[in-house]
Amino acid sequence: MRLAAAALVAAGACLADARDLPASVRQALARAAVPVDAVSAIVEPVAGGSAAVSHRAAVARNPASVMKLVTTYAALELLGPAFTFHTDALVTGDIVGGVLDANLVLRGGGDPKLTFDQVWLLAHDLRSRGLREIRGDVILDRGYFAPGSHDPGRFDNEPRRAYNVGSDALLVNFQAIDFRFVPTENGVRVVAVPDLPNVEIVSRVKLTQEPCGAWRRGLRYEIEENGLLATAMFDGSYAQACGEQDWPLAVFDAARFTESVWRWTWSEAGGVLRGQVRAGATPERAKLLLRHDSEPLANLVRDMNKFSNNVMARQIFLALSAERLRVPGEAQASARLVREWLAGKRIDAQGFAIENGAGLSRDDRISAATLAALLRDAWTGPLMPEFVASLPIFGTDGTLKAREGLAAAGFAHLKGGTLTGVQGMAGYVLDRAGGRWIVVMIVNHANANAAQGALDALVEWVREGAG
Repeated sequence: MRLAAAALVAAGACLADARDLPASVRQALARAAVPVDAVSAIVEPVAGGSAAVSHRAAVARNPASVMKLVTTYAALELLGPAFTFHTDALVTGDIVGGVLDANLVLRGGGDPKLTFDQVWLLAHDLRSRGLREIRGDVILDRGYFAPGSHDPGRFDNEPRRAYNVGSDALLVNFQAIDFRFVPTENGVRVVAVPDLPNVEIVSRVKLTQEPCGAWRRGLRYEIEENGLLATAMFDGSYAQACGEQDWPLAVFDAARFTESVWRWTWSEAGGVLRGQVRAGATPERAKLLLRHDSEPLANLVRDMNKFSNNVMARQIFLALSAERLRVPGEAQASARLVREWLAGKRIDAQGFAIENGAGLSRDDRISAATLAALLRDAWTGPLMPEFVASLPIFGTDGTLKAREGLAAAGFAHLKGGTLTGVQGMAGYVLDRAGGRWIVVMIVNHANANAAQGALDALVEWVREGAG
């Protein structure tokens, strides 16, 4: 606590003396037609001392996915790095001769990474415990999270895109199918992972010999649904130089997707279901047959941040209130917990607003100064290794792999963020002298998405010696 307070005092004292944006950053902003007053940035040593850069650092701006830093650190501290999510299988009767003449309950516990292969393992684990035939129903209990409406098309009118999937206490495989585009001699084959038998694929995609570029721009898709059946149709063009690429899309809503995956995996395991799959609460008389644990939280936040997985962030965010308040997880309750947590650390969070923990919001706000204080607190705390290891390595992996070739590649752990009109980056950069720096930069402007070069220029400048 004393370290956090001292860091805040030191940061505030140095703002007036801090240098402005480096010339290379200003030049890159000018090329992108972004005015400097649309930018907030701060660069300061993790060891304390004067900031090398502080430009409009107190202005609260939309950080896009950089907000996941807040979700990550709050979850690591409030839930613990070894925290696991549980998915329970319960029965409302006895298994006799492999037959359950009653219901099986699958009770979701908010697992952000209950992928189809984990469901397959769960099904096989049930078979190994003697269950072969279910004569009752399979009840899906989603009560770990509070019920709420989610419009996947509200944000950008792209309801099929995987990044728009909403939270679900029984989330399966991120509620998405990876459609893999495979160049062949006769065109482009599209395969699905998982390959659900109730989803048909039609590919009319033409193979071209053009450079790869932004490979999705030449593709179009249409999905037709009829109950538990769906047809995914693709057309357009695809460059052979792109090799194999995956496009995750949401084919069904949460209820039908979970049912589709369960029916498929249970059948694959040799199981028989005579009843229906339906939603419902766990009956009081139900007995626990199997508990399936997720990976530890420290592993989950790594996947969340490296690949900026929005639905994983939503799940972890809701788990804050579910676990700490012992109520069904709810976004406003989790937001209150995060604000209280920041206040308890004496981190000035004026103007702070968090909607879903993922940064996929037009209403989220946080200042560069608040992010820098959070990064400093994380660096001096006991969970620093888990926190830093969750971030993409600049120019090496995750969403920042494309920065390979820059001088700072491999020498920075940073979280990027992008929305239309928003570009941001925050984390830690190691300079050539061995000093480590906290670096935050957020751009909110109509031309912000053309300003990635300015963010890269700041990272490069720090790498070469910000002091």
